[in-house]
Amino acid sequence: MHKYTNRLIDETSPYLQQHAHNPVDWYPWGGEALSLAREQNKPILLSIGYSACHWCHVMEKESFEDEETAQLMNRLFVNIKVDREERPDIDQHYMEFVQTLTGSGGWPLTVFLTPDGEPFYGGTYFPPEDRYGKPAFKKLLVMVSEYYHKNRQQLEENLDKIREIMARQRREIKGRHIPDTEAWNQAVQRLTQFYDALNGGMGQAPKFPAVQVFSLFLRKFAHHGDKQFLRMAEHTLQRMANGGIYDQLGGGFARYAVDEKWRVPHFEKMLYDNAQLASLYIDAYRLTQNPFYLQIARETLEFVRRELTDPDGGFYSSLDADSEGQEGKFYLWSKDEILKILGDETGRLFCARFGVTDGGNFEGSNILFVSKSFDELAAEFKKTPEEIEALIRQARKKMLAEREQRIRPGLDYKALTSWNGLMLSAFAAAYQVTLNPTYAAVIDKNIDFVRRNLYQSGRLLHVYSKGQSKIDAFVDDYAYLIQGLLDAYEALFDEHYLQMAVELTRRANDLFWDKRHGGYFFEATGKDQAKRHFKSETDASQPSPTAVMLHNQLRLFHFTGEQLYLQTAEQLMRKYGQKALENPYAFASFLNALDFYLSQPLEILILKKDQQRFDAFQKLIFSRYLPNKVVLVQTASSKASMGRPLLQGRESMEGKTTAFVCHGQSCSLPVTTVDGLKQILEKN
Repeated sequence: MHKYTNRLIDETSPYLQQHAHNPVDWYPWGGEALSLAREQNKPILLSIGYSACHWCHVMEKESFEDEETAQLMNRLFVNIKVDREERPDIDQHYMEFVQTLTGSGGWPLTVFLTPDGEPFYGGTYFPPEDRYGKPAFKKLLVMVSEYYHKNRQQLEENLDKIREIMARQRREIKGRHIPDTEAWNQAVQRLTQFYDALNGGMGQAPKFPAVQVFSLFLRKFAHHGDKQFLRMAEHTLQRMANGGIYDQLGGGFARYAVDEKWRVPHFEKMLYDNAQLASLYIDAYRLTQNPFYLQIARETLEFVRRELTDPDGGFYSSLDADSEGQEGKFYLWSKDEILKILGDETGRLFCARFGVTDGGNFEGSNILFVSKSFDELAAEFKKTPEEIEALIRQARKKMLAEREQRIRPGLDYKALTSWNGLMLSAFAAAYQVTLNPTYAAVIDKNIDFVRRNLYQSGRLLHVYSKGQSKIDAFVDDYAYLIQGLLDAYEALFDEHYLQMAVELTRRANDLFWDKRHGGYFFEATGKDQAKRHFKSETDASQPSPTAVMLHNQLRLFHFTGEQLYLQTAEQLMRKYGQKALENPYAFASFLNALDFYLSQPLEILILKKDQQRFDAFQKLIFSRYLPNKVVLVQTASSKASMGRPLLQGRESMEGKTTAFVCHGQSCSLPVTTVDGLKQILEKN
């Protein structure tokens, strides 16, 4: 029996449910809280976080579970709790304010608002006592409340300044020209100055994966054969996969590493990171044919199937950083534990492989990371590398089974449309290179899940949790899902997926397109003007929705021949082109899409009978690194409306599976053999 229960008990978000028994009188975001603040003339304390956030848990334990702090909050403020993943519109709006005010941001996000929802002060985590250069939270509460009630004139003057600054920051980007190939090359080259040549990755600690940047590097190498770009990408991918940021037992990546060597993770595992990284490792495999990269991708996707997949086919959002109230406890080991589980000989081998020491390599315990290669261990333990690899493989299985008996980190079981779209792309890429029917089943089941739960009467929704679907989708939901559907089409060639992508693109362009300035609003037009007016134009931990929509439009133009897609894409490239050249790190996904356009992608048409298999053609096309292509499969029952005019009117030869490859405005002669298709692809 809980001593306290607040209004969050009726919410479906796991994060909000975590706070339902705080002594704080929390409200969810909505009219009730805002009306109460106006009626009582109280400022609003807005706290934004997410389920897997370690420091959110810390602030909850220190402040929100403390009765004295809660009483102060309840007396002085109307308190609102928001799940940033459920309401990214609210999070982005107030995060922009805090970043402007303090120069940095993060979660938990703590913002003080007027009763009309205007921010006037904020920060991130505040401790219970003065430390880290921050005031004690209780002291801050009193100071902010007194300022609000006793300095109204100064408050209004400051609000005017804040409005002016925010308006300046949201000034429309204006561009005129689509960058050419030379400008693209120069922009990618400039990114090399941020590369950490010693440890891989971009910049210094904390280290984030920067997936879109390394996708650019793979493209750059494929175009020009400049080996420094392949070296940077491979070095980074190997260091991450061998580091503590990668779960050496269960697969999958943590959100980032707190050190420059990728050894100490911030332990939460997010769906969106693992989706993007699995796709990147598969691209690295396609380019190099190194099976190591495919192995990491497969292990990552197996982790998602095992731990982040709903029985009905949806993908859950995340695993918490904490378990049993301790950050990373689920993943940490002592040397004695390992020796007890594996025995002395195998245990010593395992410890040597994964950097385990008597005193621990992290706060008295051990994070597993690859410390020695199989060749080094073979020399040390007087065995062959193959024998070492087999022993380590069995030891990992045994250790993973032992770990499964521990108390697990919390699971955020809500399914977000946007992140499901990203993971759909990853499984599609895995199927393309393996033709593994397990991946095909995941793809079909996930799309069926989205259709049943998040796509109702032509209306796409943002989140599904506890049997409820709610909140209209944002532009990233549309962008990532459309991308996932196009990738799924190029995996399974189910025409319904292509048709659904077309329908969603039309609706996204209708709902989010800025008809005055071009570009995409984050929220649908007609929504709350205060928040609607921002656009997600740059990359963050996820690719820019604007850039993904650009890439989607270009792909759909080549799939369908519909000129409107090309016109929209060219408008985006003109608008953002100069900005992308000036800031390639923030616009890396835009530059990836721009490369697709500048390269004039290959259009590969395969004609076959309805039930005719073409596995050999698929393996040839998709095992190669060809990021700038579209593949269209047509049968007798295919929709006549699908397909570029360039591809129409073509016929199979002698009833055999037949391929045509078009580039620019010319097409190859038809080929019916894998060798014939291989020769054409090698020329392009």
